[in-house]
Amino acid sequence: MSDTLGSSLAATLQVAREAHGLSVSALAERAGVSRAMIGKIERGDAQPTAVLLARLAGALGMTLSELVARAEDGGGRLVRAADQPTWTDPASGYRRRTVSPASGRPLELVEVELPARARVAFAGDSQALVHQQIWVLDGHLRLHEGDTVHELDPGDCLQLGAPGPRVFANPTDRSCRYLVALTRR
Repeated sequence: MSDTLGSSLAATLQVAREAHGLSVSALAERAGVSRAMIGKIERGDAQPTAVLLARLAGALGMTLSELVARAEDGGGRLVRAADQPTWTDPASGYRRRTVSPASGRPLELVEVELPARARVAFAGDSQALVHQQIWVLDGHLRLHEGDTVHELDPGDCLQLGAPGPRVFANPTDRSCRYLVALTRR
């Protein structure tokens, strides 16, 4: 994540929290994140993981993509590839690029690159607001939805089931790239 996007993301999170009339403590309780961590993120002292940002965004009634798009402050109908916000999870190296213009709601398109041997686990509450489909572009994706495991290769498209814990894993030695299409439930 660029320093500019990091600072903007911190400010966007604070503005969204305050717009919902939430204290740091109330957001911490809703999201299951410590008050200290939220304070560090809002001050720009900590770079949050994808999982943590998804939890905070969900507690604020938005998706991770919406949070990133607000931080980028895009508003037009066209967003050039070079201007699409990209965010990298410091824990896994998972790279997320918001392809859709911010004004493109209710449909969001997000390109994800999952490095070799990486995995990212999301709690069930992080998908409660959205319907998602995953389309694998390159590599291999192993997606765990609860007890069900999906092995996805290039061209495969999976409509995700009901919200629940999910693990996105790349068991191979090369990166995996996939597109996520999201709509509000």
